[in-house]
Amino acid sequence: MASKKMRKTTGYLLEFACLLSALLVMLALCLILFYIFRRGIAAVNIPFLTSLPTPVGEPGGGIGNALIGSAIMVGLGSLLAIPFGISAAIYLDQNPKSKLAGATRFANRVLTGVPSLIVGLFVFTVLVLRTGNYSALAGGIALAVMMIPTITLSAEEMLRLVPGSWREASLALGASKKQTVLMLILPAATGGLAVGIMLAVALAAGQTAPVLLTALTSRFWLENLQQPSASLPVLIYNYASSPFPDWQEQAWGAALVLVTTILILNVAAQLFIVVRNRRL
Repeated sequence: MASKKMRKTTGYLLEFACLLSALLVMLALCLILFYIFRRGIAAVNIPFLTSLPTPVGEPGGGIGNALIGSAIMVGLGSLLAIPFGISAAIYLDQNPKSKLAGATRFANRVLTGVPSLIVGLFVFTVLVLRTGNYSALAGGIALAVMMIPTITLSAEEMLRLVPGSWREASLALGASKKQTVLMLILPAATGGLAVGIMLAVALAAGQTAPVLLTALTSRFWLENLQQPSASLPVLIYNYASSPFPDWQEQAWGAALVLVTTILILNVAAQLFIVVRNRRL
């Protein structure tokens, strides 16, 4: 009797601790979003989002080139990372006990813990120094290196959730291993894969060090991928650390735009899962 009462008490305490932790996380998130919104909303308008930065001392200016630069580099990183990450996850799912799968899984786990500065320094040494110039292409490659392990590990977990009975039924009905993967496993895990990809995109969108070391920055529109490029994280860093009040205000505005974009991506992924689950 005493043991049963103790288990119930322990369960209630653990449930309360989990609820309290969730509330604290939500409170911290709401406070951060509220503070960024309060400081940055005054700077955000159409000219701010579509115009180039102005020289020091001139009023106005915007983040149009940084917004486009970030979108291009994150998009390029996604185009490179998603196929590699999903392909690696499929291999890990289909060959979970092979030595290569174990080495690949270990390498991805190590890469997730490597500081972004080291990734940027690596791409800077391998690509920027050899080509002789900073570029949006190098920035996209640096972001791809950071995205691949996140996509690979999250995609592997989602693929593992597909029931083994479904796989066996598909093979028993005459489908090949390739058909089972492409027509059953991947579609069944689409929602989870989308969430993993959105998390990787959100991670890449907020990186400063890799982009600063590879794409540097620019005060002009990006015309080709071989040019240095502005980006929102680098602009926020430069403007927030400057002694000019108008630049500091624009840094808060850019931070609001960046956080809002990441928030929209995550909400869109969650809505995609909800809609897909209702259809199934």
